[in-house]
Amino acid sequence: MNSTSSVTKLNNIELVVSPTLKCRIVTHQPFTYSTGDQVTIVCGGSPKLNGKDCFAEELLTRFQQRVADLYNNLDGKFWLLIIDHAKQTALLVNDVMGIQSCFYTVQHNTFYISDSLKLIKQQDAVQCTLSKQAIFNYFYCHCIPAPNTIYEECFKLSPGNALSIDSNGVIDTENFYSPEFATSLENNQAAEKQCLENLQHIVEQQTKPDSGAFLSGGLDSSTVSGLLSKIQDNAKTFSIGFKVAEYDETAYANITAEHFQTDHKTLYLTPEMASAEFIDVAQYFDEPFGNSSAMAAYFCAKFAKQHGVNHLLAGDGGDELFAGNERYAKQKIFEHFHQAPDWQKILPRTAFVNSVAEKIPVVKKVASYIKQADVSLPDRLENYNFIQQLGAENMFPAAFLAQVDQEQPLQQKRERFSQCTSHHPVDQMLYLDWKFTLADNDLVKVTKMCELADVDVDFPFLSKSLIDFSCRIPADIKLPGNKLRDFYKKACKGFLADATLSKSKHGFGLPFGVWMKEDKTLKELTLTTLNQFKTRNIVKASFIDEALKAHQNIHSGYYGELIWIMVILELWLQGNE
Repeated sequence: MNSTSSVTKLNNIELVVSPTLKCRIVTHQPFTYSTGDQVTIVCGGSPKLNGKDCFAEELLTRFQQRVADLYNNLDGKFWLLIIDHAKQTALLVNDVMGIQSCFYTVQHNTFYISDSLKLIKQQDAVQCTLSKQAIFNYFYCHCIPAPNTIYEECFKLSPGNALSIDSNGVIDTENFYSPEFATSLENNQAAEKQCLENLQHIVEQQTKPDSGAFLSGGLDSSTVSGLLSKIQDNAKTFSIGFKVAEYDETAYANITAEHFQTDHKTLYLTPEMASAEFIDVAQYFDEPFGNSSAMAAYFCAKFAKQHGVNHLLAGDGGDELFAGNERYAKQKIFEHFHQAPDWQKILPRTAFVNSVAEKIPVVKKVASYIKQADVSLPDRLENYNFIQQLGAENMFPAAFLAQVDQEQPLQQKRERFSQCTSHHPVDQMLYLDWKFTLADNDLVKVTKMCELADVDVDFPFLSKSLIDFSCRIPADIKLPGNKLRDFYKKACKGFLADATLSKSKHGFGLPFGVWMKEDKTLKELTLTTLNQFKTRNIVKASFIDEALKAHQNIHSGYYGELIWIMVILELWLQGNE
């Protein structure tokens, strides 16, 4: 195949798909392209073949009109554009976990592609209108899940998705990565050994001379840090600590650091430090992003940069591959009742779900169990959602709600849940979390905050080879009964410290609610921002006042999180309108 390729990596190029459709690529990160007799391939991010970086020219030589075959052999974080000149069509795909952001819009006969929504907005011919639906989805999910973006005209690829566009700009999407989940395993011990060996191989491939690792003290960051220490003497590891006991895990990080003898450093984050960077962090994201632990991720990456680290390894993904979240075990219990035959449910409902029985404390718990179990997955996972708990009609003005589909966020989750090839509830929840917990949330947080700190980041657990391996471990071996991460813990027995393996699951967040009570600067910033937010009529002014009052008198952590997502939204809007 004869081809012409870009000699150097580019950030901006316009290609012809058909006489009526152009494709304009504008990114922060360089990309490569290669054109053959019938096909042009553009390669963004850092795709890998056999563990090594590859570029568009190499992909073009391997391309034989079977996109699926090419795609299945790719790993890493990337997007890939394939223009078929004969058919005058274009196909856009991204990596299986959506690590590499990929935004797009079709306007004025031009198909725009970028790793940055802000760059798309800067294009002269592009129109970007704030989406009320996206804002509602943000309140529901604390981020804006794909394919929506904060702008009505722009979209982003869901993880492992393929988007095809014809010569007239008509778009179709396909879920490109939907693996089979195993139901049996021949040799547990061999698989446990292979698990750690696979991870070590991935860490070896991803490690650079100036690498370090995030170390929170949990299973995943401890594993990555330990494997890094086998590759580098005095491997550098970094933690964020808080002077608020229930948010601080530095003791566990220290256990891992001592166990592997890493060069470990801890930065204790204070409300004063957070206040100084608050606005910059909030406005840096492409869209409003309400995960409060973003602040900690930024300071940790910045701290690592100050100590000579330009590349970090992160432990994100282990819980979502090997069943480490408490909700997986909890939902299995509900599923026992939910999936029982209807005739078996009649007597418990009659005995426990009635006005008399529910006045008895012990019986009340049984009634609550039955009511929750009657709700199907994934809807049942939303019981503690702010909008579900507080009521959309109590939060938003009627005029705002009239312009949004209140069912859309949950419908998006139902659609993803149903795409899983397995019918086991744990597999289905894992597959759901690959998108909504990882691609839409945690990975955005870590990648953008590392970018702000000028540090590159990789996620060893989210290598495609390990994801595929995890699917070969049956759900009931990953999570037998209520034993979270059982398979994975056995795989790490003798490698991780016993105290790390036995520690309870600890949620990671920022003590914003506590700080707002104690720090005058942060409190003033919050109150000023919320007063400005009231003028937008997105949320009822009375609701904002009630949330502030509840934060002071009822639960600082719960309502602090609610206040955080409103403050972040207002700050983002101020910086991006």
